[in-house]
Amino acid sequence: MALVSTVRGAQLARLLGQWHALPGRRRSPDYAALAGAVRGLLTDGRLALGVRLPAERELAQALAISRTTVSAAYRELRASGHLTSRRGAGSWTTLPGGHRVGSHGLWAPLDDLDGIDLGSAAMPAPAELPAAAEEAVADLSRYLSGAGYHPAGLPDLRDAVAAGFTRRGLPTSAEQIMITSGVQHALDLVLRLLVPAGSPVLVETPTYPNALASLAARRARIATHGLGRAGWDAELLLGAVRQTRPRLAYLIPEFHNPTGHLMPVGLRERLPAAVHSAGTDLVADESFVDLALDGVAPPPPLASYDRHSRVLTIGGMSKPYWGGLRIGWVRAAAPVVQRLAAVRVGMDMSSPVLDQLVAVRLLERADTVVPARRAQLVRQRDALVAALRAELPEWRFAVPRGGMSLWAELDGPVSSALARAAEDLGVRLAPGPRFGADGTLERFLRLPFALPPEDLAEAVRRLAAVRYDLDRVPRPRWSEPAMIA
Repeated sequence: MALVSTVRGAQLARLLGQWHALPGRRRSPDYAALAGAVRGLLTDGRLALGVRLPAERELAQALAISRTTVSAAYRELRASGHLTSRRGAGSWTTLPGGHRVGSHGLWAPLDDLDGIDLGSAAMPAPAELPAAAEEAVADLSRYLSGAGYHPAGLPDLRDAVAAGFTRRGLPTSAEQIMITSGVQHALDLVLRLLVPAGSPVLVETPTYPNALASLAARRARIATHGLGRAGWDAELLLGAVRQTRPRLAYLIPEFHNPTGHLMPVGLRERLPAAVHSAGTDLVADESFVDLALDGVAPPPPLASYDRHSRVLTIGGMSKPYWGGLRIGWVRAAAPVVQRLAAVRVGMDMSSPVLDQLVAVRLLERADTVVPARRAQLVRQRDALVAALRAELPEWRFAVPRGGMSLWAELDGPVSSALARAAEDLGVRLAPGPRFGADGTLERFLRLPFALPPEDLAEAVRRLAAVRYDLDRVPRPRWSEPAMIA
């Protein structure tokens, strides 16, 4: 029998936050607002499918509302296909008919035709991919006589990735490289090797949501370092390492996702020694390192300052090349790579040979592909910035000098409400709380600029209309019960 996880009333209440602020063109009944808020949690991925919701009485107590309101909300969720109930078994979250699960939540197929997806920071494949794939097919014959299992990766690809680190000033051999099935897979392998269940882990806030999901799967105890408008506070971060002594720290030093910050050299110089003294391993996620904009030159890799093999660097092809090419890597000390390969054999054996050969051919074209990507992202970023300044001048943000997303501070704690309302206008958003470990960040929103300029401008126009509607909708007022004498 499959195990079904349960969310308690107090937990769901924390996720719902200000659920009664659900936007719309007219005031919705309380039960409809509650149902809409639950659907919003499903849409942005903060409430998983197949989770048993709390009993009606328990949720009513947690929200300090009547059980009748919760009953009506559950009834509406059942009618829309977002909830399935069975007498004696409870109610659990489901998919409505005609919807599918995408990488960022629910999206109806009919909406795809006119939808603008700002939930994903990823670009279409480059024009060079078909030619690289044809050459890779021709290369495949060299490997057909073997079993096809290469747990650490094909030698040619390991050589190519190692050469990239060496060109950046970090001498690297192929034995220090392990090829994975994407960056997320790389992180998951590292966590399996280095983080026993229940161990403390330090992350930035905000941070990459899928990293938080991997840490949750390891039942890690998460400590956070908050990023300010200028990025990392060196003394606070180093102090957090010394005080919490985490088993592992996960940081994004190059064009941080979602804020776009670039870690300064001074902090890079101090971090490796600090984590070594604390007995901490440090994972540096370099997913966006190739996407420096405006001629910015990223500092040397964090691992350049590592003298004790404490820094593991992960990266991959998804952001500068294509997300559909599931190739990532880990750079670490050769003995650590061997241990990772041993862990990997118990999972998926190795990455596809053909994909790795395509990656080799694309990396040979890096001098053509990457500059074109950067130029494209500059145009799209500038279009997004211009649209935001024209349509939503109250929003605050720093223009990112790299990566492919902008972290906007809104004019109120309305990120989740805005995302729910934007869905009705065909705009997919990833609200701020998805990037935090504790449900905060309601004043923030990640806006990728991976789409064409005209799509970005249209998306901002729709968001401006939605934001205007939020201000027009009065919030419910909870009245005291009338006294009858």
